[in-house]
Formats: sequence, C-alpha cells, structure tokens
Amino acid sequence: MLVGIHQPHYLPWLRYFEKIARCDVFIVLDNIQFTKNGWQNRNKIKSPQGTTLLTAPVLVKLGDSLDQVRLNNNTAWRRKHWESIRQCYGTAPYFAEHADFLADAYGRDWDRLNDLNRHMLVYFVAALGIKTRIEYASELQVPGAATERLVNLVKRVGGNAYYTGAFAVGAYLDPEAFAAAGIALRVQEWQAPTYPQLHGPFIPDLSVLDLMMNVGPGALDVLKAGGQWT
Repeated sequence: MLVGIHQPHYLPWLRYFEKIARCDVFIVLDNIQFTKNGWQNRNKIKSPQGTTLLTAPVLVKLGDSLDQVRLNNNTAWRRKHWESIRQCYGTAPYFAEHADFLADAYGRDWDRLNDLNRHMLVYFVAALGIKTRIEYASELQVPGAATERLVNLVKRVGGNAYYTGAFAVGAYLDPEAFAAAGIALRVQEWQAPTYPQLHGPFIPDLSVLDLMMNVGPGALDVLKAGGQWT
C-alpha cells in the first residue's frame, strides 16, 4: 500500500495532487510547525500580467504549529482573493463549474487556516475524481519527530511504501529509517505537464485552480502525465 504525506497547502499546486492521486492513502500533516513564507497559506494563479500570488494573512507566533494558526480577518483578503479568481478565470471554459463552491468558501468567516485548507482540499480531491483515502495526522495521534514520525504514520495506516518528493530525500529524509521499518521509498519525479491556459504563454506550477478552470474533466489525466516514480 502506497502512502503519501504532506503538509496542507492553500490552493495547492499540481504536483501536490499528483502525489495524492498516485497513493492509496494520503496523510495531511496538519499539526507540524507553521513555515513562514512557505506555501501553507499562499499560492499562485495566472493573470493577464503573469502570475498573481494569493496569500491568506495569518496571525502566528514563532514556533506555532499549523493547528494554532489563525487567519487575520481584519483585512478583506477573502473578498480580494475571490475577485482575483473571478477576474483571472471568469472566461475560462470551466469557471462556472466551480464558481458556486468558491463563492461560498470565500463568503465564510474562517478562523483557522487548517479549516480553510481542509475544506478546499476535500472539494478539489472530489472535483478531480481522485479516490485516494485522506487521513489527518492530528487524528492519528502518532508519536515521533522528523523521519521517525513519517515512518510511524505510514505504519499506522498499514502502508508498505512511501511516496516522497525528490527534494525531501536530499534535504531531510532518512532513507535508512524507512528501510529498517520495511517501507520502500518511491520518489516522485515531476515534470510540469502543459495544458491550455488563458493569458498568453504557458506558465508551470500554478495552483490547481488554473488546471481545473481550463481543462475540466481531463484535469486528472493531465496531473498523472506530469508525475512518475523511481
């Protein structure tokens, strides 16, 4: 059983969903430390000027875990994000299919970043037709830190193989710990697939919104075309 694990992202990019789609079980690592200037609360969409970065403002202290991070609703960020999405994708072929969900999501008064990201992830997975089982680390209550915790999470859901990004292998993952636990490593080899876009030349590695708005029912096939493992 192949297992993937990743922290939650805001409006995640394509390789995130390729990882989910390849796995039998995907675990959202929703209680690790918040990363400032990371992708847990921001991502890119495509505009006539190029890329536009959408950042959900947060109230966070040094060392806070993701389940402690609150959204800063003293700003009008939800209205601005929805307006940006409408302006960028209002003429996209499949905008209407997702407009009701997005209008509702951005109309809600979210308090926690995790709650917003989880709500959107559930929708995106279903809309893409991904059948992978989704679990949340905060609900599995598995001990350990760093690679030890990843190994324990994979074992907790009955996995015998772990699907990881290539960056993780070189940066912080301990392959020997997985080998000692009898868990095979499968390394994601990602090459951004091309697909029809609005607003000029193709730009890779945007939020999955761009793919969904432009491709619709064929989005999952595009995702799978961009990834493989070694």
